[in-house]
Amino acid sequence: MAAILSVSGSPSAGSRTARLLHHLDDRLRGHGHTVTSLAVRDLPAGALLGADFGHPAIVEAAALFEKADGVVIGTPVYKAAYSGLLKSLLDLLPQYALTGKTVLPLATGGTTAHVLAIDYALRPVLSSMGAAHIVQGWFTLDREITADASGAVRLAPDTARSLARVTDQFSAALAAVAGAPAVAA
Repeated sequence: MAAILSVSGSPSAGSRTARLLHHLDDRLRGHGHTVTSLAVRDLPAGALLGADFGHPAIVEAAALFEKADGVVIGTPVYKAAYSGLLKSLLDLLPQYALTGKTVLPLATGGTTAHVLAIDYALRPVLSSMGAAHIVQGWFTLDREITADASGAVRLAPDTARSLARVTDQFSAALAAVAGAPAVAA
């Protein structure tokens, strides 16, 4: 199956965005894909803010994008756009880092007023970076993502169904590119 890079653009380790990505990563693994996670917050701040293209961590992050068949980009919405942390990484990647990639954009936020952030803020950037196919993204309200006492992610039932559909469509798009049949979960 496909190699997928799952990118969290959240500055918080315990964020709802990170929880959502972990949930989707598990589903994608269930489809037989190999998933590698990249939390942008773990990259050196000096390299991100100083635009240090040659920093080993930035070079390694760029290599992860290059090796991936598909990329899941998750971000919290701040001021009607994707996070500045995510932007700092995208700015350091090669102009066409997403060429030939299938991309699934995801966003989380506190209000439905931000639901169009994917289409108006994130999708144009991903397209300009050469993404071969940007599948339908999904916006999830923060209140629909929780964790139980063990840390397991809990999604509101309607959200879980919608995200399963979006994730399965992403998996099917990856399989179509590879010429392989999609795996039903």
